[in-house]
Amino acid sequence: MKIVIAGGSGFIGTALIEYFAKENDVVVLTRNLKKSKNNMGNKSIEINADDLRVKYVTWDAFHIGEWAKELSDADILINLTGRSVNCRYNYKNMKEIFDSRIRATRVLGEAIQSLQKPPRLWINIASATIYRNALDYPQDEYNGQISDLKSMNMPATTLQDLQAFFHKYLGWAIPSLFVRNRKKEPRDFSVRVCKKWEEAFNEITVPDTRKICIRLAITLGKYGVIVPYLNLIRWSLGGRQGNGKQMYSWVHVKDFCRAIEWFQQHKELNGTFNCSSPNPVTNKEFMSTLKKASGYIIGVPAFKWMLEMGAPVIGTETELILKSRWVLPVKLLESGFRFQYPLLPGAIDEILKSRKKKFAHKASHLHQTNVKSEGLYPRVKAVQ
Repeated sequence: MKIVIAGGSGFIGTALIEYFAKENDVVVLTRNLKKSKNNMGNKSIEINADDLRVKYVTWDAFHIGEWAKELSDADILINLTGRSVNCRYNYKNMKEIFDSRIRATRVLGEAIQSLQKPPRLWINIASATIYRNALDYPQDEYNGQISDLKSMNMPATTLQDLQAFFHKYLGWAIPSLFVRNRKKEPRDFSVRVCKKWEEAFNEITVPDTRKICIRLAITLGKYGVIVPYLNLIRWSLGGRQGNGKQMYSWVHVKDFCRAIEWFQQHKELNGTFNCSSPNPVTNKEFMSTLKKASGYIIGVPAFKWMLEMGAPVIGTETELILKSRWVLPVKLLESGFRFQYPLLPGAIDEILKSRKKKFAHKASHLHQTNVKSEGLYPRVKAVQ
């Protein structure tokens, strides 16, 4: 089988290479492997390429070039291209986030349309953050609400909490100070990106290529987002973030790779699918589980006002932590897919064992049976 991965130099791309390239031919389209920024803790790819059937090809992600020939007769094209959203949302960064996703998607579509033997399956990796800030019920492919109004996608800031407090108790005296202009309600940048990204993908007509859009949840593995979490725990800062009630939808990277393989094998499947564990947890549960598995007891919480003050200093946005992402993979489960790591403790246990760090030997005591199954969507049973 021939697999092409566009933007495969990061954590998820590396996991796909390790999963598929032992028995399949994998082509990675990359802009500049040695200098490209990735989400692997600023480390280069740590794989033994001699044992894998992998080839790296340069592309710019914006224009058709010689790289387009690599797509010919491919079994799967996986598009992972996109600048990291872990940054401040200034004009320069927002433009790069938009362009890196939408222009890359469009140029891949143009390349496919130019081929006599186009890829048989095109999988575009989008984001589950497209759904609103959900604390009342989970979002799936059937009932999920999508709106780019900022009020539906972010919890109130500390300043807004104070405004609401004064409005409640002093608004009767000075109401003009607390009237909100609904006509100018701000739009949420992340959701706007997700919507435009999926629109660009869905607008492209490729009659001989099956298309699947994956709305991917936070992906856990030995690199990626787990690294800063483990650093917080080492520094005794592994408590809840905000009030800790925001939902944390996640998926083990191996289950993501297995889902890609599932889509390739089941040719009747197309359209949009959520890829997340069927058992999401709260932020408080996530931090507690990771802290216990790592062998630590103390974890100082980070209150919302702390995060709002610290985000500009470290160059990120509080949305990445405080938004409640409550997503379920209903269509994926309906298709018959079963998760190898459906519960968080088992996933964390495997991840810590895979990391050659001091955490590894402390993880064996944690079992999936220790996890609460509260909050499961009624239509979906926990998959063991």
